[in-house]
Amino acid sequence: MQTQLFVAVVPALALPFGMSAIAFWMYVCASLLFIIGLIKIFRELPREHGIDKVMPFGRMFFAIPIAVFGSEHFTITANIATLVPHWIPWHTFWVYLVGVAFICAALSITTLVQARLAAALVGMTFLIFVLVMDMPGVAANLHNRFVWALALRQLAFSGGAFALAMSPLSTRPRQRSRPQLTNAVTAIPRFFVGIPSLFYGVEHLLHPEYVPGIPLQKLTPEWIPGRITLSYFVGVILILAGVCLLVNKKTRMAATILGLTILLTVLWIYLPMLLAAPKDVVALNFFFDTLLFSGAILLLANASDKETAGSRT
Repeated sequence: MQTQLFVAVVPALALPFGMSAIAFWMYVCASLLFIIGLIKIFRELPREHGIDKVMPFGRMFFAIPIAVFGSEHFTITANIATLVPHWIPWHTFWVYLVGVAFICAALSITTLVQARLAAALVGMTFLIFVLVMDMPGVAANLHNRFVWALALRQLAFSGGAFALAMSPLSTRPRQRSRPQLTNAVTAIPRFFVGIPSLFYGVEHLLHPEYVPGIPLQKLTPEWIPGRITLSYFVGVILILAGVCLLVNKKTRMAATILGLTILLTVLWIYLPMLLAAPKDVVALNFFFDTLLFSGAILLLANASDKETAGSRT
């Protein structure tokens, strides 16, 4: 009760601007994580060279949406509670717990304080979402491509988190004692990101009129220039990168190009949509959802070995 009262009273300051409590807290969380993330990243950039300078931003692109979605667990608690399977008790408790966990994990990943542990927990949480909430929906709607897109979205988010959690395993020299086990474990993030990428790419080519990146049930506004061309372009990149990730060829390059391509869709498609309706919670969710996808892919790119990503099989 006190938590709900807090999140409802403080946004009253934004009411003169017509902003809901939901949107207010999404902006607050995004702004705070953005400031903290930039301070941390600017300290790291001198140590990076060339295209690697973009890699720390993947961490921020991943963490900000996690915090934003965590805030929704406190502002639309009842709505999110309906997503919890009926056979799981204490729906509201789990909604609050995941909300707190997401916000704490976002701070941890942004500041690199226990970031690997936080990323592992986030990865497992998204994987649980896939198994417990998404797969039953897929089983009941096998021919609904949007249900598949939602399930694979969570899988990709899980893959990005696991990539961050496993990044030392991907960058340090291989241990000769158990190379097969190491290869199998580090392949998990690649498959979790590669499979959705391949599926999404095909969807882009079949249905270019829908929003690019994560092809959910929303048409791209006609006033956005080059929307169909961009959708085809993103679809081709998704397919090529997805294949590279699945066969483990040019993994780092493919993930980097794909992550930057999805970031392009955020700036070209979703940012104008958000600027056109800055108080719209749906526009906010689409913006941060796609930004999270970009961050997950860049986390995978950063976790891939620089020297052997292109030659490993």
